[in-house]
Amino acid sequence: MSIDPKLLEILVCPKCRGKLEYREQEQELRCHSCRLRYRIDDGIPVMLIDEAEAF
Repeated sequence: MSIDPKLLEILVCPKCRGKLEYREQEQELRCHSCRLRYRIDDGIPVMLIDEAEAF
């Protein structure tokens, strides 16, 4: 399931407010500054710092 491109334009990392990389295959958003990844469940990004995982 793909995310709306307009949503991707406004989403930022909740921890550092940095730009996120959308990885469609893995269904996740990655912040390279914080080295955190945020999962996407059923097309909805889970943008909670406590739920993020390091990569």
